[in-house]
Amino acid sequence: MFDPVIAPSGTLLGLLQRGRGDGTLHALTAPRPEALAALNHCVLRDPRHDWQVENRSLYYARLYLDLHGELDAVETHLFDPEDVLDTEESRTGLALAVLGHLASYGRRDALELLRRYAAHGTNWAWALDELALRDDDAGLRALATPVLARFATDAEGEAELAATVRDAFEPRPWRLWADDPRPSVATRVRAAQEAGCFDRWQRQMRPTGPRPGWSVQAVFAWAEQGLERGAALHVPAARCLSAVAGPEDRPEIVRAAEDGTEGARCTALRYLADSNDPDALTLIERAVATGSAPVVEAAVDAFERMRSLAAVDRARGWVRRPDPLGAAAGRVLACRGGLQDRDPVLAALREAVRGEGPDAPTLWTLVDGAGRLGIACAAPVLRHIYRETASSHLRGRAARALAATDPSFGTGFAVECLWDCEETTREVAARHAETGDTRVVDRLRRLAADPAEEAEVQTAVRSRIGPEETAV
Repeated sequence: MFDPVIAPSGTLLGLLQRGRGDGTLHALTAPRPEALAALNHCVLRDPRHDWQVENRSLYYARLYLDLHGELDAVETHLFDPEDVLDTEESRTGLALAVLGHLASYGRRDALELLRRYAAHGTNWAWALDELALRDDDAGLRALATPVLARFATDAEGEAELAATVRDAFEPRPWRLWADDPRPSVATRVRAAQEAGCFDRWQRQMRPTGPRPGWSVQAVFAWAEQGLERGAALHVPAARCLSAVAGPEDRPEIVRAAEDGTEGARCTALRYLADSNDPDALTLIERAVATGSAPVVEAAVDAFERMRSLAAVDRARGWVRRPDPLGAAAGRVLACRGGLQDRDPVLAALREAVRGEGPDAPTLWTLVDGAGRLGIACAAPVLRHIYRETASSHLRGRAARALAATDPSFGTGFAVECLWDCEETTREVAARHAETGDTRVVDRLRRLAADPAEEAEVQTAVRSRIGPEETAV
């Protein structure tokens, strides 16, 4: 999937793409055709950089409800001829998830669309998972025939069916179909279930990777083989070293960390850092200076995992280095430094925004650190990150940091956060938004009464309002 094009944060489309609460608030006051056009654009062209972890579906579904939005554009998108050509889940996954939430809110048109797509669409398994959570038994049983018709009755087709049943995210439809009164359905599904269980058992009986009795060199060789196949195995290999290496093996591991092959060096650095070896920090510094890109990355990751006081002290000396180790030192101080480290953490935060922009991966840790250390001077840059980042997770972290550093948060961003796409951000808002704003009280009541809302959010809401105030 190509990186989405995100509109400026000051536009209605940009706000909705980011999942910001202000997106909903602006959409509800904008001309309805304009708001629906922006909403459809987001649902049909998934704006998330990481669609597997960022939330948008409930956010967009609630806006469809508030706007009384029709689903014609979603239907056209799902059944477009491109559905056969582009089989990536990312093309239709967001639209199907939105339909699932709308179905749970009682939108019959959304339920019917999901049923049609499960019967005829390419990404039918996703639609079936949505229906498994929301449809009744009769609706699911009606899909047995069209779904099973997707699989040929020859050996290859039956094997594909068994794999699909085995890996199904939601097993409810398959369990229903296994008990279907139609023998042609039940017999085939039961056979697939049995074949899937047997295949899982066979895979467990044929494990790959380390074996008891492996030597240190065997572990290093396994890590190197992984690199040759394009798979980084130094992390599990380091865990294997913890099981097979004894004190007598330390010189060999140190030599590998100094100048071993790429896989061995990455593994040895990780092992030595995890075991707080006295030479680990020196070896990490040498690896950053002399190693290949994978070795540098492994060394930096190993350093950031270290919890010792020595690692924090070394980070204070490295934090001004203009290299990956200096950036990692800033993150270590953000996670484990003390109040005396506020200035270098703030400097690292500002430098990351200036040099890499509001979506830099390093900001996740630095933003958390600004909140943990209570760096009040960081509030302006945190507000900038909140407004501009395309990552709803990073925005949520910025909101938590602002709650700890910005006295105006409760009357400012916390209000719009009640409509945010991420439940953790809504939870922060529910705990901090000032109830002097009538919008806040109304929103808290709605969240408390919404069956689709997460339990943590509702707990936070109920800590602010009494049970008698939650009725709608």
